[in-house]
Amino acid sequence: MPLVEIWKKSPEQLRGKTIQQILVFAGDGRLKDGNPTSEEFREFLAHVPSEDLSTFASQCLETSFQDSGLALQDIANQVGKRLGFTVEDGRYRGTTAAVGFDGLWHSKGGETILVEVKTTDAYRLSLDTAANYRKQLVRDGKVTEEKSSILYIVGRADTGDLEAQVRGSRFAWNIRLISVDALLRLLRIKEELEDQQTVDRIRAILMPQEYTRVDGIIDLVFKATEEVRTDVPPVETEIETTGGEKQPKFTPVTFRPACIERIQKFLKDSLVRQSAATFETPDGKTAVLSATSRSYGEGNRTGYWFAFHPYQQQTLAAYKTAWVTFGCGSEENLLMFPFNEFATWLPRFHETHLADRSYWHVRVRREDNKWQLAVKKGEQSIDVTKFLLR
Repeated sequence: MPLVEIWKKSPEQLRGKTIQQILVFAGDGRLKDGNPTSEEFREFLAHVPSEDLSTFASQCLETSFQDSGLALQDIANQVGKRLGFTVEDGRYRGTTAAVGFDGLWHSKGGETILVEVKTTDAYRLSLDTAANYRKQLVRDGKVTEEKSSILYIVGRADTGDLEAQVRGSRFAWNIRLISVDALLRLLRIKEELEDQQTVDRIRAILMPQEYTRVDGIIDLVFKATEEVRTDVPPVETEIETTGGEKQPKFTPVTFRPACIERIQKFLKDSLVRQSAATFETPDGKTAVLSATSRSYGEGNRTGYWFAFHPYQQQTLAAYKTAWVTFGCGSEENLLMFPFNEFATWLPRFHETHLADRSYWHVRVRREDNKWQLAVKKGEQSIDVTKFLLR
């Protein structure tokens, strides 16, 4: 059974296993160019959470085993895909018949990064090798000299020797370095954001920049920090009961992972996190926006409140299939709307426009077993009971 099928049907068989053990389940257990093992392994990486990618990368660096460097190459390329690049996987082993890059990362703006993955920088690298790969790609018309660069991804965070080697070479402007750990941290930051303009600027960090003036870096850090802060779930507070004991007033909204578990079962596919609230199937064809809210009110009348942003609308509109989901109080009450239908209701919702952002108010009302969306005065509320995921 292919790795992905094992992951989908019984993920507990693979959870907790090392990357070396997992490779045994794929094909003949050896990573070779174009063989079933590499195809299975790359498809498997596309389905697992980013936390697992971090664990696998650490194992490749901490324990040397057969094909550890090749596995790290595939992991790095998977991180590139999740950062939003269109990735062309390179070869494991060089050949005179093909350019031997480890990966080509294409951005939406037309830039291309030639990636070289190294488990260590303990030995002196031949910068000419990667530079010649780039020249050949320019000659073949696959990239342009103006919009292409080289990125070395190295296992060690201490890259002083390699940095000095690059600075003293004629390739200083075309080559950038990043450690595996920093690359994975960049992915974690990206997954906490929603604003695509900020995400685009994060991707640009991996390309050569002129840093005489650092305003752009400061703006990026400030924007990313502010956006993450606005998405922090409410803190649990306490109230005093008649008996003098402290009881929680409400539970923080932290049940999104449980909602995603239910949605995956419904879709019969894995969902990979793309941003704070947006998830995507590994084939890139289906997107899911997952929002959650605690309950307001009591008894048989309960309400839930969500904000839906224009940039979320733009993101979902780019997919072949997209869903908008609202977890109401817990994963047990999950409304799941086809985006195309949900988008037609937006003009009927109240809106807020601020200096730095705007959004629609999505107010869900539950009365007994009936679920409705509240709308502007004069409009008829929308019965959405049929969209409750059973």
